[in-house]
Amino acid sequence: MEKAMEEKIRELQLLEQNLQQAMMQRQNFQGRLMEIDNALEELEKNPKEVYRIVGPIMVKTNKIDVEKDLNSKKEVVSLRINNVEKNENKLKEKAKNLQEEVMKGLKDE
Repeated sequence: MEKAMEEKIRELQLLEQNLQQAMMQRQNFQGRLMEIDNALEELEKNPKEVYRIVGPIMVKTNKIDVEKDLNSKKEVVSLRINNVEKNENKLKEKAKNLQEEVMKGLKDE
Protein backbone atom coordinates (compact mmCIF):
# COMPACT_ATOMS: atom_id res chain seq x y z
CA MET A 1 0.00 0.00 0.00
CA GLU A 2 1.41 3.39 -0.87
CA LYS A 3 2.09 6.09 1.69
CA ALA A 4 -0.69 8.41 0.51
CA MET A 5 -3.27 5.66 1.01
CA GLU A 6 -1.91 4.85 4.47
CA GLU A 7 -2.14 8.53 5.36
CA LYS A 8 -5.77 8.66 4.20
CA ILE A 9 -6.59 5.61 6.30
CA ARG A 10 -5.00 7.21 9.38
CA GLU A 11 -6.91 10.41 8.70
CA LEU A 12 -10.15 8.42 8.39
CA GLN A 13 -9.49 6.71 11.72
CA LEU A 14 -8.87 10.09 13.35
CA LEU A 15 -12.09 11.48 11.86
CA GLU A 16 -14.02 8.50 13.22
CA GLN A 17 -12.55 9.08 16.70
CA ASN A 18 -13.50 12.76 16.53
CA LEU A 19 -16.98 11.80 15.38
CA GLN A 20 -17.37 9.42 18.30
CA GLN A 21 -16.29 12.16 20.73
CA ALA A 22 -18.77 14.60 19.19
CA MET A 23 -21.56 12.05 19.55
CA MET A 24 -20.68 11.48 23.20
CA GLN A 25 -20.63 15.24 23.78
CA ARG A 26 -24.05 15.59 22.17
CA GLN A 27 -25.47 12.79 24.33
CA ASN A 28 -24.03 14.46 27.43
CA PHE A 29 -25.64 17.79 26.54
CA GLN A 30 -28.94 16.08 25.71
CA GLY A 31 -28.87 14.46 29.17
CA ARG A 32 -28.34 17.87 30.76
CA LEU A 33 -31.20 19.29 28.71
CA MET A 34 -33.51 16.53 29.94
CA GLU A 35 -32.51 17.26 33.55
CA ILE A 36 -33.27 20.95 33.07
CA ASP A 37 -36.63 20.18 31.44
CA ASN A 38 -37.53 17.85 34.32
CA ALA A 39 -36.59 20.53 36.85
CA LEU A 40 -38.75 23.09 35.03
CA GLU A 41 -41.68 20.64 35.00
CA GLU A 42 -41.31 20.09 38.75
CA LEU A 43 -41.32 23.85 39.30
CA GLU A 44 -44.66 24.04 37.50
CA LYS A 45 -46.13 21.29 39.68
CA ASN A 46 -45.09 22.85 42.98
CA PRO A 47 -45.55 26.61 42.88
CA LYS A 48 -45.16 27.18 46.64
CA GLU A 49 -41.71 26.35 47.96
CA VAL A 50 -38.52 25.99 45.97
CA TYR A 51 -35.17 24.86 47.32
CA ARG A 52 -31.76 24.93 45.73
CA ILE A 53 -28.84 22.74 46.74
CA VAL A 54 -25.84 24.84 47.69
CA GLY A 55 -22.94 22.64 48.66
CA PRO A 56 -24.14 20.19 51.32
CA ILE A 57 -27.31 22.14 52.26
CA MET A 58 -30.67 23.05 50.75
CA VAL A 59 -31.61 26.73 50.74
CA LYS A 60 -35.10 28.14 50.21
CA THR A 61 -35.04 30.18 46.99
CA ASN A 62 -37.24 32.45 44.91
CA LYS A 63 -39.06 30.39 42.26
CA ILE A 64 -38.76 33.11 39.60
CA ASP A 65 -34.98 33.28 40.00
CA VAL A 66 -34.70 29.50 39.70
CA GLU A 67 -36.87 29.49 36.55
CA LYS A 68 -34.77 32.26 34.98
CA ASP A 69 -31.57 30.40 35.82
CA LEU A 70 -32.88 27.10 34.43
CA ASN A 71 -34.19 28.73 31.24
CA SER A 72 -30.84 30.45 30.75
CA LYS A 73 -29.00 27.14 31.21
CA LYS A 74 -31.46 25.46 28.84
CA GLU A 75 -30.73 28.05 26.16
CA VAL A 76 -26.96 27.61 26.52
CA VAL A 77 -27.17 23.81 26.42
CA SER A 78 -29.46 23.94 23.37
CA LEU A 79 -26.95 26.15 21.55
CA ARG A 80 -24.15 23.76 22.44
CA ILE A 81 -26.18 20.81 21.14
CA ASN A 82 -26.73 22.65 17.86
CA ASN A 83 -23.02 23.43 17.54
CA VAL A 84 -22.02 19.85 18.29
CA GLU A 85 -24.58 18.54 15.78
CA LYS A 86 -23.21 20.86 13.08
CA ASN A 87 -19.68 19.68 13.83
CA GLU A 88 -20.88 16.07 13.84
CA ASN A 89 -22.47 16.50 10.41
CA LYS A 90 -19.28 18.05 8.99
CA LEU A 91 -17.22 15.18 10.38
CA LYS A 92 -19.65 12.62 8.94
CA GLU A 93 -19.44 14.23 5.51
CA LYS A 94 -15.62 14.37 5.61
CA ALA A 95 -15.43 10.76 6.76
CA LYS A 96 -17.84 9.63 4.05
CA ASN A 97 -15.82 11.38 1.32
CA LEU A 98 -12.53 10.07 2.65
CA GLN A 99 -13.94 6.56 2.96
CA GLU A 100 -15.02 6.69 -0.68
CA GLU A 101 -11.52 7.81 -1.68
CA VAL A 102 -9.94 4.99 0.30
CA MET A 103 -12.30 2.37 -1.13
CA LYS A 104 -11.65 3.63 -4.66
CA GLY A 105 -7.91 3.60 -4.04
CA LEU A 106 -8.04 0.05 -2.70
CA LYS A 107 -10.08 -1.11 -5.71
CA ASP A 108 -7.59 0.39 -8.13
CA GLU A 109 -4.64 -1.41 -6.54
